[in-house]
Amino acid sequence: MEITEYLNRERINYELYSHRPAFTSQQMAAEEHIPGMNVAKPVIVLADGKYYMCVLPACCKVDLAVLRSQLGANKVTLASEEEMAGLFPDCDLGAEPPFGNVFGLATLMDESLSSDEYIVCQAGRHNWAVRIGMRDYKELVSPQVLSFSYRLH
Repeated sequence: MEITEYLNRERINYELYSHRPAFTSQQMAAEEHIPGMNVAKPVIVLADGKYYMCVLPACCKVDLAVLRSQLGANKVTLASEEEMAGLFPDCDLGAEPPFGNVFGLATLMDESLSSDEYIVCQAGRHNWAVRIGMRDYKELVSPQVLSFSYRLH
């Protein structure tokens, strides 16, 4: 399902933007002229055999050791591209929107995003971005808020 179909069905206000193809969240932030801290990127991890969607700012990385501890897991690894393609068949690889619930995944949101007024994210294609209010995002996705990222320098 296209994320815009989902947002329309749920009667959520959003803005859809078209831009030159961007293959990373930081590139998308540059295309949209917004700070990387306001771009939400999903990172898929496998924790003790269960997939989770971790949502964090574009300019940050997941600290796998911290996440493992917070989840009480024995092992946490990043999902492979092959696994990602299977989890998100309707999306361009690397352009997945951070709506784990739409794809049957538990969603973990980094605390650094939780107080933002809005987020901007990929909308399933490398040349689309969607902006949604944080309150609406939290109501739709019901993410578990943890602190698992660190900022790149």
